[in-house]
Formats: sequence, C-alpha cells, structure tokens
Amino acid sequence: MVIAGSRGDGMRRANLALVLRTVHREGPRSRAALTEATGLNRSTIADLVGELQRAGLVVERASDAQGRVGRPSPIVTPDPRVVALAVNPEVDALDVGAISLDGTVVVRERIEQTALLTPRRVAELVADRLSAWHRGPLANTRIVGVGAAVPGPVRASDGVVREAPHLGWIEARIGVMLADATGFRAHVGNDAALGALAEYLFGAARGAHDVVYLNGGASGIGGAVIVGGVPLGGEGGYAGEFGQNRPGIADTADRRAPDGVLEDEVSRAFLLAAVGLEGGDDAALAAALASTTDPAAHAEVARQRRILATALANAANVLNPAVIVLGGFLAVLAARDLDALDAAVRAQTVPACAEGLRLAVAELGEDRLLVGAAEAVFEAQLFPGR
Repeated sequence: MVIAGSRGDGMRRANLALVLRTVHREGPRSRAALTEATGLNRSTIADLVGELQRAGLVVERASDAQGRVGRPSPIVTPDPRVVALAVNPEVDALDVGAISLDGTVVVRERIEQTALLTPRRVAELVADRLSAWHRGPLANTRIVGVGAAVPGPVRASDGVVREAPHLGWIEARIGVMLADATGFRAHVGNDAALGALAEYLFGAARGAHDVVYLNGGASGIGGAVIVGGVPLGGEGGYAGEFGQNRPGIADTADRRAPDGVLEDEVSRAFLLAAVGLEGGDDAALAAALASTTDPAAHAEVARQRRILATALANAANVLNPAVIVLGGFLAVLAARDLDALDAAVRAQTVPACAEGLRLAVAELGEDRLLVGAAEAVFEAQLFPGR
C-alpha cells in the first residue's frame, strides 16, 4: 500500500517495512532501540521514521525518561488512526470489528443470526456497519483493507473458500464480495490459521517457534501449525484440519457419533445443550458451566476433555511443539482445570516430546480471530518488503 509506493528501491521498501513491523509487533520503540533492533544506523532510522510519519503510518512522542543526561530519543509508535476491518462469519453470528495498527480494538460488534449467513449477506452486513462506524468510532481513521477469518479451507492462491460446510459455502469468493461492498482490498484466511497467527504474534504463543493451535467454534474444530516460526500451509493452504481427524476414544461409552470425527465428539453444541443454552458466545458458555450443579453437564465436560486430551497428545507426538494453544470453546473446556488436562496429555505423549511442551489457553480471547484477520491485512498491505 503506502510503503510499496514509496520512493526508492526494494531495499528501502524492505527497511521501511522492517521498522514499521517492529513497532507494530514489538510495541513502541525509541529511535535508539530501533537502531539496535534492526541493525540499521541512526541516520537511516531517522530518515525511515520521517518517511513513515509523512505516510501517516507512525507517530512520534516525547520519551517518558526523566532526569537522564542528554536529550532522550523520541518514541516511535504505530499511528492508531490506521485500521483494518476484520470479519468472522459463523453459523450463529457475525463478528465484525476494526483493529488499529497499534493493536487497539477500536470497535467490534457481534451480530446474532437466526439463519445461515451467505457470503453476500456477510458483505452487506459489513458494509452496513462500516457506514455506521464512519459516522462514529472510525470517523477519523484511515482504513487499509478488510480481513476475513472463515471456518473452512481457504485456497492460498486466491482466497477462495473451498468449503465452509457448516455455513453451506462452496467455492465462495467472499473476498471479492467484501471488496465490492466496502471499496477496500480484502484478504481471506482460515479462521484457525489466523487465530494461530494472532496468538503467535501477540498472545499465548509469543516467543515460541513451534506451535500447534486448535480453535473451537460453532462450526467445529479447526487448527493450524507453526514450524520454526513459519505457518505450515501445505500444498494448497489447507493444513491443520485437526477437527476432521478420527479421535482416539478408549472407552466406547464416550462415543456419541458412530464413525465420527473429532469435532463430532468434542462439540460446542453438546456443551450448550448440557447447560440448557440455545446459543451465546464463549463467555456465556463458560459462565453457565461454572454455575451449573447438574451432574450430567459435568459428565459431558469430562467426556470431552478425555477425548480432547488424546487428540492433543497425538499432535504433540507428531509435531513436537513448544506450546499447544486452545481457543474458543476449547479454551473454555481447558480452563476448567488446565493442569489436569496438561497431565492427561502428557500421560499419552512420548516423554521426549513432552519435555518442553506447554499447554495454554488463547490470551486474546474472543478478539483472537479478528486480530488475526486484521494482521493478514497489515502484512499484505503495509509490510511488502518481507
């Protein structure tokens, strides 16, 4: 976007992207700290920061340092007026929001649905919210694109949703529809892959280089893998469909779906039914589970945790991650007793693979998919030098 069109050659664009990415992902930095972090000299940093300021991508503020000898280096921070729209369609609701370049969730809204969303309806709803927000929370912002986190395999080459089975989408060109409806370039990715990216950069997996992420939503269970700091996409971009694996179930009494896959057995719908809810977000589910005294509800939680533990152990044995992060209703299940779930996973994991393993719940909570969708926009639009 702005960086790609700036003056100079490819090396300069790469350096501009490096500085912007550093303050975006690592937080505000002084010019001196940027010099150390990037390996560029002080005069080059000053020049790059000046160009990023003129492009409206960063701002500088006075240092908080007091009483130090010499003039303190100004602090460079992403301009909070730069935002990406973010969208996550599900079978029961549409989450839509705007995330700023400094990581702030400027606005978000959950629009409950009684009928399955079509791609065109998603685009219409996003355009409607954008129109309203332009007169409110986004009045003084600059939108750089729209990102969509979709529960289904997305072809990496063109962003086409090959199939979102619970939504009934086949070969859906949701990116084109969102672009037409909003006037901004759209970027589409699998919801779990984008959730993994968000948690890797800003959440529970920050600092780890080998990560397994499982996301539990109304549409089932998706997943993603990061190996050596690089997302594992696979041939077409479809890697990580953990929810479609056949679960290991030691006790036949635990099986609910004959010949079912993991997402048929570890199910948000079963949990909602166990506490008498017809719908609601993960916070409502967690609250209901915490307050229920119904033995059947507790038995359902225990059943799902047993099956989930085996699935996570299988992932640990195959991929040897440093951390497994659970998001959505899987985080609700895990948080009931994270230590006990960790022990159940380790009991089924090869000792060598369990040595450095950490089990964690998503730190970004219900913002994780929107943050990931926004990050896809920022990466494509603002960091082309990578």
